Amino acid sequence: MGRLADYMTRTVRIVATSAMLLVVPFFLAALPGGGSVGVAHAEDLYVTAVDVQGNQRIEAGTVRSYMLLKPGMKYDPQLADQSLKQLFGTGLFADISMRLDGTRVIVSVVENPIINRVAFEGNSALKEEDLQKEVQLQPRVVYTRAKVQGDVTRMIELYRRSGRFSATIEPKVIQLPQNRVDLVFEITEGPKTKIASINFIGNKEFSDGTLREVISTGESAWWKFLSSSDSYDPDRLTYDRELLRRYYLQRGYADFRVVSAVADLSRDDSAFHITFTVDEGEVYEFGEVAVTTELDKLNQEELEALLLPQTGEVYNAGLIDQTIDELTFAAGTSGYAFAEVRPRIQRRSDERVIDLTFQITEGPRVYVERINITGNSRTLDKVIRREIRMSEGDAFNKVLLDKSEKNIRGLQYFSKIDITQNPGSAEDKTVINVDVQEQSTGSLSLSAGFSTLDNAVAGIQLSERNFLGRGLQLSTSLSISKRRQLIEFHYTDPYFLDRDLVGGIDLFGSETDYQNESSFNSRSQGFGLRFGFPLSEKSRLLLRYQFRFDEIFDVHPSASTAIQAAKGSEYRSIIGYDYYYDNRNDPVDPTEGWDFLFSQNLAGLGGTVRYLSNEVLARYYYPLTDDFLTSWRIDGGYVQGLGKDVPLSDHFFKGGNSIRGFARGGVGPRDVTSPNQDAVGALAYIFGTAELSFPNGLPDALGVRTSVFADGGYIGLSDYDRALYPGIVDDFAPRASVGLSVYWQSPFGPIRLDFAQVLLDEPYDEKEAFRFSAGTSF
Repeated sequence: MGRLADYMTRTVRIVATSAMLLVVPFFLAALPGGGSVGVAHAEDLYVTAVDVQGNQRIEAGTVRSYMLLKPGMKYDPQLADQSLKQLFGTGLFADISMRLDGTRVIVSVVENPIINRVAFEGNSALKEEDLQKEVQLQPRVVYTRAKVQGDVTRMIELYRRSGRFSATIEPKVIQLPQNRVDLVFEITEGPKTKIASINFIGNKEFSDGTLREVISTGESAWWKFLSSSDSYDPDRLTYDRELLRRYYLQRGYADFRVVSAVADLSRDDSAFHITFTVDEGEVYEFGEVAVTTELDKLNQEELEALLLPQTGEVYNAGLIDQTIDELTFAAGTSGYAFAEVRPRIQRRSDERVIDLTFQITEGPRVYVERINITGNSRTLDKVIRREIRMSEGDAFNKVLLDKSEKNIRGLQYFSKIDITQNPGSAEDKTVINVDVQEQSTGSLSLSAGFSTLDNAVAGIQLSERNFLGRGLQLSTSLSISKRRQLIEFHYTDPYFLDRDLVGGIDLFGSETDYQNESSFNSRSQGFGLRFGFPLSEKSRLLLRYQFRFDEIFDVHPSASTAIQAAKGSEYRSIIGYDYYYDNRNDPVDPTEGWDFLFSQNLAGLGGTVRYLSNEVLARYYYPLTDDFLTSWRIDGGYVQGLGKDVPLSDHFFKGGNSIRGFARGGVGPRDVTSPNQDAVGALAYIFGTAELSFPNGLPDALGVRTSVFADGGYIGLSDYDRALYPGIVDDFAPRASVGLSVYWQSPFGPIRLDFAQVLLDEPYDEKEAFRFSAGTSF
């Protein structure tokens, strides 16, 4: 009401002043003698001067510069009125009046104050720096009511986007000497406006619960106290419409559409009720599927082999997108950088069949004009730019753009990545915009394990994957458990010398208590160097060198004679390499595809130990449905002495994570005649895992994933002379276990629980029915 009154007062003043300027000349002309007493008639009145009164900071000349009436001009009431309005329009004055004094125009002004300080009170949900970005009024800026109202409107909108629709902001002005003011925004944030319900109308094939899992918006619940998905956001609602469309199109509903998405606010402004009205339509199948091209270098048979949609299958728009990518990539590798793949769809509605033809043509030449990167306040632009497979001036390629997005996701620096393509300054130019949202890249991890023999392990690891925003990787581990004391430092530069090379340094020192497994303690200290480079788009080679000092000490007097013989210290000089091939669809959370790792180490170029070690790891992911994912893993290893027996420290001690249900070192060769039945390690092993992830009925917002697994394999082939060590048993026999694994991405970090039941074992094996690990991020 106060602002409205001020506005009306100012309007009345303008009207009154204008009326006075119009009336005064006629009043003077009506005087006896026709106004001859020292004043000319109105049409003969000329302005001799413009005087400014009341100004403090603003020069009189500045005020006159906004006036349309100038000295020497014939007086015009309309020019006087326009001058008054123009002065108010500057925003410099709180009040202005204008009057005639003979032939002089007197302009009286009241200047708007200068802002001394802008403050916020009552805000806790939004940081002050976030509010500052929405406020135009700053210290040493002229105060105006219009700007204050604009700032309030923008801050209210910011609160609404954060889910607080009941927020109110009241600006307060504190008068100070010298026409200065403090501006204070008194904020009442109010509670977060939650989402009470999400309902669907028109859905017949999929339940409301199923569709709620599809969209990103979720109903409010107690466990979502760290999530923002249960607050109303109009932009998120638009995104949800697209998610629903994709979901139905991938399941055959080619005519699906979202009729409306309405958010109704409750009467008490406490919660929203969201309603999606959908039209599912009918399920379609693929009819005739073909590919045509006029490009000479493309082989028709090879193109047809890339077609993912098959006649008679349920229509799936996702398969069309994947086929377009495959055909575009095939054309690009054949020399057609500007090839366009356009799917032509012919719908036979009466038969509910869709015929599909992919047409490959030579498209218009388009080049990358500019690549804009936004949202990265910490990560340097070059860290993101080097993952993009195109540069300014290159031919635009959609497949390379998709691979660039995959590469950026693989960094795991960002919680959100949005890559868009906009028209450039010419028809043959395009602008690529990369918008990212940074996330925590440091982690503080805690781990613990428990076995049936009361064997406890605990550790702490501190790591940073994006040190100084340069993509450098640092990690240090410290274990202070009773069983093990470990300190490690690892430094990795994934773009060594600003090239696609990996360089790294490792420092380590550890002391481990193996008394429970093998009746000895072990100490190891050393350093390592790493250097890697890509062999192809999907494969890399990493070269390694390591020099370390190893010692076996505190051997128990009753330990196995094999352990007694290994007592002492040795030096190892090891060179090796890792070959890695990644063909997964996602480097962070794969759902299909496979990867492969082969490692080989050679000890003997210096030092006192000589052997050749080989290890292999392969993983395969295959989705049975959207909710059921199978993963398969096989890993194995073999170490062979070169002119010498393989030292005890270089044997394979397996169990724990490698084959669940058994303790670390719990499987493999063992001296059963020693009081502790000491494990002496193996020269070879091969293990396999089959795992099935399945829905557990819990809301996705909880972040709990469950799976059942089956582990199994063989371990053994020791090189101990049985005549010297008759108590060692080495049955290269099968071991197997099954169990349940629970993974929870909790607000405090990842937590994993493994429950296992052993099916096949040897009498001397050590079992572990439960394993636990936990961590947190910062």
